Amino acid sequence: MDRQITTKLPNTPAGISRASDLLNSGQLVAFATETVYGLGADARNDTAVAQIFSAKGRPQFNPLIVHVASLAAAQKLAAFSPQALALATAFWPGPLTLVLPLLPDSPISPRVSAGLPTLALRVPAHPMAHDLLTEFDGPIAAPSANISGKISPTSPDHVLDGLSGHIAAVLDAGPCPVGLESTIIGFDPVPTLLRPGGLPAEIIENCISQPLAAPPTQQPMPNAPGQLASHYAPTAKIRLNADQARPDEVLLGFGAVPCDLNLSPSADLAQAAANLFRHLHALDANGAKIIAVSAIPDTGLGRAINDRLKRAAAPRD
Repeated sequence: MDRQITTKLPNTPAGISRASDLLNSGQLVAFATETVYGLGADARNDTAVAQIFSAKGRPQFNPLIVHVASLAAAQKLAAFSPQALALATAFWPGPLTLVLPLLPDSPISPRVSAGLPTLALRVPAHPMAHDLLTEFDGPIAAPSANISGKISPTSPDHVLDGLSGHIAAVLDAGPCPVGLESTIIGFDPVPTLLRPGGLPAEIIENCISQPLAAPPTQQPMPNAPGQLASHYAPTAKIRLNADQARPDEVLLGFGAVPCDLNLSPSADLAQAAANLFRHLHALDANGAKIIAVSAIPDTGLGRAINDRLKRAAAPRD
């Protein structure tokens, strides 16, 4: 892709209007959500969606999440089962993505769903994202605004570090408050946790009064974003469940431990989630070769944190 000037737009009515105009013209705009910054394109525009894959270096078989302004807008694109409708009613706007059957007359580009008969949908809770979706008045395909496989961006500077010169603009709303991507739930045939994320699985299970199924351990292609074995990775190698740093390592701590950076000195999982990608970016930028990470409890948001860390630590191609 030819390089272009990437503009940082302010979180103002004028900035949001300009971002909407760029999206309407088929260009790419990164914008803040409560989870991470998304790389947005008009989900109905084949050429614009193709540019997402090109800018990110994302495999064409990896489907995208579509963001809409409301449940009513989502119901024009996909079919909701009673359980899906219950979850959407309970948790939208919020960090929850539902993978649902595409409606036959859906205007969504086939590139978005990677040729699958389903569509990943969510209604973001971030006020600026809502304002942009309302102004644009259409569905926006938006994976995380980073080079594919790298650390997800939780600030506009993270976006520019990876994609400056390859996208039209980034709409700046400062740091993302949740800091982890959305939880993804599928319904084929029962409610299934496809990716842990910013909404703990336990809360979802309480809502539907049943446990979430696990996705198949072996599947040829992902049926939702965030399922590749190696993902969310810094340049540095990652060592998990570390008690302390070895001589050639820096320690990303959790709880009351001596370390180089601490996800949460008070062992608060929400704080750790919000800090995870920001701290990985910082340690990577400082030239760390190996990042050792303290053990994280595998409950609540800890499950999503550990999912990201496991994929960051996985062998890379």
